[in-house]
Amino acid sequence: MAESADMEQLLTSFKKFAIHGDTKATGKELNGKNWAKLCKDCRIIDGKNVTATDVDIVFSKVKQKTSRVVTYEEFQRALEDLAPKRFKGQSKEEALESIYKLVEGREPTNVGVTKMAKAKAVDRLTDASRYTGSHKERFDESGKGKGREGREEIVEKTGYVGAYKNAGTYGDKMKTEK
Repeated sequence: MAESADMEQLLTSFKKFAIHGDTKATGKELNGKNWAKLCKDCRIIDGKNVTATDVDIVFSKVKQKTSRVVTYEEFQRALEDLAPKRFKGQSKEEALESIYKLVEGREPTNVGVTKMAKAKAVDRLTDASRYTGSHKERFDESGKGKGREGREEIVEKTGYVGAYKNAGTYGDKMKTEK
């Protein structure tokens, strides 16, 4: 069997794949989707000896009848089932070592994840300095939104007319006239 350090790396990889894509996952159980991802990312699926169908069949074989997930022990049994099929020319122990080496220390990859589009059209449409009309009032000079102040006309309850420029100067005028 593999050394304890290698088994630690295998357990770490199991936990990383177990929590991948699921915020509620504890890392103790691996679902079928993540098992297939693990086999694909770690290159256990080679398309010739081991296919995605083989991986699904082994998953169904090792899990409990009513369960939809596998534990770490069942995960190890699944790797033991796939090892001789993946590495045909090797003995069962050598094949198991080889398949453990494929999985050890690996993490889920994010190949093909959608990136944010950065096109000239997007830049042109989101440039607040080019806005006109009422939309122009919603942003300051730097392009930052004004929030509610830019969307609604906020009434000041000062007693002065909205466009009056000398608001708050009445007291000063009265003092100078005396």
